[in-house]
Amino acid sequence: MSKRNDAITWDQYFMGLAHLSAKRSKDPSTQVGAVIVNEKKKIVGIGYNGLPTGLNDDDFPWSRDGDFLDSKYAYVVHAELNAILNASGDLGSCSIYVSLFPCNECAKAIIQSGIKEIVYESDKYAQSHSVQASKAMLKGAGVELRQLDETIELKLTVAQ
Repeated sequence: MSKRNDAITWDQYFMGLAHLSAKRSKDPSTQVGAVIVNEKKKIVGIGYNGLPTGLNDDDFPWSRDGDFLDSKYAYVVHAELNAILNASGDLGSCSIYVSLFPCNECAKAIIQSGIKEIVYESDKYAQSHSVQASKAMLKGAGVELRQLDETIELKLTVAQ
């Protein structure tokens, strides 16, 4: 008997974990997950977009529209920042796998943490000012950007 030849790649594995993490998000419109991996392919941080620890998801708005204080944007912590805050150890030379390209605020945190590579899947907001600023900062800081060619489909079944 020989080994399996259809095992998933490291990129598929880590992006799959980002998608799994995103399933924890309560955001009705956008679920994002992030996984930080060191040079030895060890996971050192993971996160998803959601409210800060200890806040009740039912007490805060989830709308994309309306005044700032009546929308989710005032309260939600993005997946990338949650992964950085949840990380253990030095993040220098790490890669972050994220299902959606990071905004300008997350780019700042990524640069400050020392992460050297962003592996992302979707870039659906590429034309937004936030992502344009993000890309300018990341380029200036020498952070490598790598978009995966394939969408990672994650199918989960729950044992009953």
